[in-house]
Amino acid sequence: MIIVGVDGSPAGLDAVGWAVREGALLGRPVRIVHVMPKWAAEMPEDAPHAEVGRWMRGNAATVLKEATERAAAEPVEARVTAEPAAGDPRTTLLGLAADAGMLVVGNHGLGGFRGLLLGSVALGVAGYARCPVVVVRGPAAVTSGEVVVGMDGSVASDAAVGFAFAEAAARGARLRVVRVRSGQERVLPSDPGEAADETRRLGESLAAHRERHPGVEVVAQVEDGHPARVLTEASAEADLLVVGSRGRGGFAGLLLGSTSHAVLHHASCPVAVVRGASKEDRRRE
Repeated sequence: MIIVGVDGSPAGLDAVGWAVREGALLGRPVRIVHVMPKWAAEMPEDAPHAEVGRWMRGNAATVLKEATERAAAEPVEARVTAEPAAGDPRTTLLGLAADAGMLVVGNHGLGGFRGLLLGSVALGVAGYARCPVVVVRGPAAVTSGEVVVGMDGSVASDAAVGFAFAEAAARGARLRVVRVRSGQERVLPSDPGEAADETRRLGESLAAHRERHPGVEVVAQVEDGHPARVLTEASAEADLLVVGSRGRGGFAGLLLGSTSHAVLHHASCPVAVVRGASKEDRRRE
């Protein structure tokens, strides 16, 4: 199942559109969720200022209606349901994501999603959700037929690579695997032989993934520079950028520092943050 969080913002509706297309692509149901404060959901009709609770519940119904209409407008077929939820947006979405295959959110929002990419909600959801989290940036653009994934050799990046292979296979897209060298990892520009060897080793490290997805065209790429810059530039020609939630080297502290912020703020396409295999994925293994 794909969970998509909405709050009435244009970004939330863009997330719905992406999630519905993804659901149709993968054959997964899509569950649209709007999270309202618990006190508003449970306020009795005879409570003081009960009209505030009624207004918020009415607003939740409107948000879900608009989201459902956006889902129905997508030119694909997917199983879509919509429902309100009560509580804190971060903890509620995390709870729902515990049994989901994917969690989708917009890159900006209102109400409980305010400051989504800058505050504790975004960092908490992307850093701790058991399933991949996709942050959608704007409405869909013309597809390029390429998925980009950052790889640094960590367990988290290997999970990201596995997710990226599956996405590329489902889309019939090319997969670009990018290894970024920074600091002491860099080789001298005058040593093209060593750089070529590293690119070859990167390609060989993907053997297991290639066996599972033999139809995916793969481009292995080794770059020098800052991971945020390299991946952001690569996203300009991608349909999806995939990164791991933890890493080492250039990806150290990905979700807690400047790399995370830069990629989520400046990537030109949706960004998938992969922490590891979800319960749904593990049941399929």
